[in-house]
Amino acid sequence: MSGLSCMFLVVLTISSTGCYTILAQQISIKEASISEIQLAFKQNKLTSRELVEFYLGEIRRLNPLLRGVIEVNPDALSQADTADYERKSREPASLFGLHGIPILLKDNIGTKDKLNTTAGSFALLGSVVPRDAGVVSKLRKAGAIILGKASLSEWAAFRSSKAPNGFSARGGQGKNPYVLSSDPCGSSSGSAISTAANLVTVSLGTETDGSILCPASSNSVVGIKPTTGLTSRDQVIPISPRQDTVGALSRTVSDAVYVLDVIAGIDYNDPATTAWSKYIPLGGFRQYLNPNGLKGKRLGIVRNPFFGLLDSDVTKAFEKHFQTLRQQGAVVVDNLEIANINTILNSNKSGEAVALVAEFKLSLNAYLKNLVVSPVRSLADVIAFNQKNANLEKMKEFGEDIFLVAEATNGIGDTEKAALANLASLSRNGFEKLVTDYKLDALVTPGSSVATVLAIGGFPGINVPAGYDSKGVPFGINFGGLKGSESQLIEIAYGFEQATKIRKPPPF
Repeated sequence: MSGLSCMFLVVLTISSTGCYTILAQQISIKEASISEIQLAFKQNKLTSRELVEFYLGEIRRLNPLLRGVIEVNPDALSQADTADYERKSREPASLFGLHGIPILLKDNIGTKDKLNTTAGSFALLGSVVPRDAGVVSKLRKAGAIILGKASLSEWAAFRSSKAPNGFSARGGQGKNPYVLSSDPCGSSSGSAISTAANLVTVSLGTETDGSILCPASSNSVVGIKPTTGLTSRDQVIPISPRQDTVGALSRTVSDAVYVLDVIAGIDYNDPATTAWSKYIPLGGFRQYLNPNGLKGKRLGIVRNPFFGLLDSDVTKAFEKHFQTLRQQGAVVVDNLEIANINTILNSNKSGEAVALVAEFKLSLNAYLKNLVVSPVRSLADVIAFNQKNANLEKMKEFGEDIFLVAEATNGIGDTEKAALANLASLSRNGFEKLVTDYKLDALVTPGSSVATVLAIGGFPGINVPAGYDSKGVPFGINFGGLKGSESQLIEIAYGFEQATKIRKPPPF
């Protein structure tokens, strides 16, 4: 264990291992929550510089294997020094929240600083965004330290259907820290890997369809996928403004909620946030961190098809979890069905594939044209770059079939309009109708299997660690709800987490 790996709330001496030794409860920086870190800050037992130095040491030690971080911010230590100075001067913002807390950003979230924003592709190396992403501006205002960029599935898994989850040309192949040979899932894989392996306190990811919920489940971290429009997508490399959302990955529900409280809200560069900001409760989401949050909640379980492919040990774990939900006061409504679920889960039949490729070309071209500096200005330019730099971008291995299909589209025509209408109908008559008819607060499903159901309707979801299979591979439990239902979902997710406390760190 390298660097400042342990800390205590009252310091007497420092041992040769770098751990503070005292007659008090020990707190390891590994797995430390934001509230624990803030308490150590407040009691002058830890500085942001020491915290950043610890994470940088862990990145040097573990990232060559895990490939969860694509780039470290050269200004991270100076930002930490600023946070420490502000804390000493007792500036009000420095007394709580994310102030002085290091955070990693998925490498499709723009920063107007020394960091690159490339979606893992060499095609965007050296590009310059016109401003910080809206969520990054909010993080900086809150005093968070931008530690660097997390790796990802290249172009948020929208370049190639053949590329493995967690792979990008710039970042290499991300690895699951629990079982290295296991799928880390995508596309916010690096954000989940890095948070799970304690390379950072918290991280940001993005989701179009499963890209927060799936890596959260696979890497034993909490993932909050907010209602589309609750958090700004400005200066985030897009796939679909209709489905894209930015959310948090963390080791605890409370840490994810700390982040959500900061990044949610109006950003006039993303008009959708104006409409959805009304769902942010007065006083923020933190007030819903209620350990008794399951009491009185109506939770629905859809077994078909979500439980059909689970191993028996995982199925047994979920039966135990359902019993826990009941014991904690929830009303569990079992054996429900989502209308047309097989169509919803088939992107070709639902229309999702048709809609996404057309939306991607339009939104990516607009993003690229708006960059201050960029080697590429359109999807066609990116395709040409990949073909010219085939070895660099591993074209022989993975190709760019999704890019080629997207480039062949020509805006939102009759076919795309029909697909969009079908998606809206499937959501309205499927998930929405089920939740409304049974007066549910949330739908409970295993892993991220429900991701597409939530994605096509812009619905929120929270994935919480739920166990480890016979091989040690993590799996999560997902709570999904209607648009704007984050407050209820937080209560449910936190109640489940506090009743089970399943998460454990990777076996390093």
